[in-house]
Amino acid sequence: MNFNLSEEHIMIRDAARDFAQTELLPGVIERDEAQHFPKELVKKMGDLGFLGIMVDPKYGGSGMDAISYILIMEELSKIDASASVIVSVNNSLVCYGLESFGSEAQKQKYLTKLATGEFVGAFCLSEPEAGSDATSQKTSAIDKGDHYLLNGTKNWITNGGRSDVYLVIAQTDRDKGSHGINAFIVEKGMEGFHIGPKENKLGIRGSDTHTLQFNDVKVPRENRIGADGSGFRFAMKTLSGGRIGIASQALGIASGAFELALKYSKERKAFGTEICNHQAIAFKLADMYTEIEAARHLVMKAAWDKDQGNNYDVSSAVAKLYASKVAMEHSVEAVQIHGGNGFVKDYHVERLMRDAKITQIYEGTSEIQKIVISRSLIKQ
Repeated sequence: MNFNLSEEHIMIRDAARDFAQTELLPGVIERDEAQHFPKELVKKMGDLGFLGIMVDPKYGGSGMDAISYILIMEELSKIDASASVIVSVNNSLVCYGLESFGSEAQKQKYLTKLATGEFVGAFCLSEPEAGSDATSQKTSAIDKGDHYLLNGTKNWITNGGRSDVYLVIAQTDRDKGSHGINAFIVEKGMEGFHIGPKENKLGIRGSDTHTLQFNDVKVPRENRIGADGSGFRFAMKTLSGGRIGIASQALGIASGAFELALKYSKERKAFGTEICNHQAIAFKLADMYTEIEAARHLVMKAAWDKDQGNNYDVSSAVAKLYASKVAMEHSVEAVQIHGGNGFVKDYHVERLMRDAKITQIYEGTSEIQKIVISRSLIKQ
């Protein structure tokens, strides 16, 4: 085992850190307050190769590994989790799904634009009655020969109002259960495709989250991804990689909160000395650092498994379960260390605390991660 980053990985991390500090940090509070989607910053992240990090260069991607991906995600998430979730969805769910399961024609038409940031993508699985239970899809796609007729509702869709390409999971044969599910590429502007109002969220408020309506949308047959009935497998495998992205987002939120708390504790004085010298605060910092380091190693292990071609279903679930727990608990501790200042927006930690909560919910709740982990243990 080698716990040292390569020179290339250090350069990638530092480039992401510099972008986060110089481009994302200015205006991050205002974007959160106004629920403003960072369109201009997304374009810059595309120019830097952040929207197609692991995509083969022949499709316009950066051709980097999963370790590079999590390093970039952590640095972006320390500053702006709304921006980092755009990167996560575009990379883990949309680009990965198309590159791994799409046809060559689909890759040339869509992936080449998604990987460069010309297009932004969305992954559409969740429904009002099919969140954690992904097999209970109500959205239907009726086979009409040269096209499918798509009807239904998808909700909690990240990048929902700003995407150009939507990967939509739908039921084509209810009698076949999970084997009757397919994945389709839907383009913005297709007739019958409507985008609902933007959700007013607790956290990641700069991220665009919408409900989508499909009313007799004609989806060309060539826009079905993979073989007939492969949609559920497509969704589950794609989500396993997505969990690595969200785990690294949670890690970034936690480490960002810790860095702010440590800095503040060295500046704020109480009872004649900096508060970091009081054991009550010093021990909080020690606990935060220890658990964030543990989360970092779990996230790194999941990314390493992916890079090595190992099965990463369980390691990604473990990483997301633990990193999201650490993000939630220690962003709260960061607010506590800041005292009253932690409760106001100027010090950033209250936003990180709000952003942390979603990491325990989207791309598989913590309870779903425990199901994935426990089932694997029982099968051994």
